[in-house]
Amino acid sequence: MLDRVTLDASVVVSAFSPNEEAAKDSRHLLELLLRDRVVIVVPTLIRPEIVAAIRRATGDPGKAKVFEESFSRLPGVVFQELDDRIADAAVEIVAGAGLRGADAVYAATARRFEAALVTLDEEQRTRLPTGIPALYPAEAIALL
Repeated sequence: MLDRVTLDASVVVSAFSPNEEAAKDSRHLLELLLRDRVVIVVPTLIRPEIVAAIRRATGDPGKAKVFEESFSRLPGVVFQELDDRIADAAVEIVAGAGLRGADAVYAATARRFEAALVTLDEEQRTRLPTGIPALYPAEAIALL
């Protein structure tokens, strides 16, 4: 049973991008998380990442901002600031595991809140340090 998750931006964007392969699972997961009132802890970094992905995909900056604002207002979403504690933890993850900086921020957030990291990013999943569970949306659905 999952009681806390950290969603990578890839999952959130996929949930609302019907042409993406994992869209159905990502959207279903988000619906279940909200229905079951699972705490969704995400770094504030997710906000510009969502806008960037939607803007690139649609070419519509207004649509991108509206999408991000809608996500930010979802009940159960808790934003973790990129404070020194998360930044220091992300630095250690980057140094040890070789993750990209943004991916390490998600990993550090998941670790801090003892949450499962749900992502579509295969590199992020395979390079995570031990102790941070990583799941695809379909795997997370099976645990709910």
